[in-house]
Amino acid sequence: MRTRVTELFGIEYPIFAFSHCRDVVAAVSRAGGMGVLGALYFTPEELELELKWIDEHVGGKPYGVDVVMPAKYEGADLGDAEELLGRLQGMIPERNREFLEELLAEHGVEPSTESAGRALLGWTDATARPQVEVALKHPIALLANALGPPPADVVEEAHQHGVKVAGLASNARHARKQVEVGVDIIVAQGTEAGGHTGDVSTMVLIPEVVDAVGADTMVLAAGGIGRGRQMAAGMALGADGVWTGSIWLTVDEADTQENTRAKLLEATSRDTVRSRSWTGKPARLLRTAWTDAWESERSPGYLPMPMQFMLISDALRRIGRSGDGELVTFPVGQIVGSMNQVKPAAQVVYDLIEEYVESLERLNAITEG
Repeated sequence: MRTRVTELFGIEYPIFAFSHCRDVVAAVSRAGGMGVLGALYFTPEELELELKWIDEHVGGKPYGVDVVMPAKYEGADLGDAEELLGRLQGMIPERNREFLEELLAEHGVEPSTESAGRALLGWTDATARPQVEVALKHPIALLANALGPPPADVVEEAHQHGVKVAGLASNARHARKQVEVGVDIIVAQGTEAGGHTGDVSTMVLIPEVVDAVGADTMVLAAGGIGRGRQMAAGMALGADGVWTGSIWLTVDEADTQENTRAKLLEATSRDTVRSRSWTGKPARLLRTAWTDAWESERSPGYLPMPMQFMLISDALRRIGRSGDGELVTFPVGQIVGSMNQVKPAAQVVYDLIEEYVESLERLNAITEG
């Protein structure tokens, strides 16, 4: 396949695979796409180790790193990361803490003995910048940012290192703001996507963004893309490639916990919900007793970003250790309904391309007829 993004990065297929698992990232890049490591949950020291491992296992193929530097969040003016963490921890209402502990106790989740020091990690400008610094010391090809346009100085620094920058957008206005700060590639993400997402469907969003940013800016289609037919649709709508995420949660290489993987394999496309119970901003999650509880009448409501995740971060790890299947939740898109087999990541790439080609052949046959 030849599109502007395959030419730009020297990859075989215009398939970008977002994952927090280094094994998935390396496997997709080796298969001809581009793996993109989500840096969010890593300390700078951990990220250094992850990227060093990818450098050694990616076979010289290009890969990227994704950070979260939200344009707006609570406490943006409170100073460095340590001060920010301390101040925000003190702002979390006791009622929210009590509700969370009551919910965990109802499901038999043991109290925590761990520190909450990992609660922020990459959720703010102050905590994400060290991750960017680490990433740019490695031979990455792409730096992506979620939740608003990245700071202009970060875009400039990436360009100075010869690294292209991508930014996620959930509507045309956000896409134009990304272009204004110098972003090279817009990831137009429809509401079907997992994680933070807007409320416009992929089918509507892609052509709107393509028209809004103009012919000089490349666009990747995202949101509900996990089949070759969907890939073909995204390209037909004007995208130069596709950005995928959820489908990599159930591949052989993924480090997804087994109780979570089981829930994902069983889920249908109707088993997700757009909820603020993860970070305080709307994100599509697997619907479970967790999301239902936060939507119930007894819920104290959500806290603004990043305080909601600060509140629940240790609880999520406790739930994972407990093996409780009812309370497990996870960011995942509506494509989860098609994620019913465990395959090697490379096979998923090849299946995407095979079905993409079949789709084009069917359309060509219709046109010729």
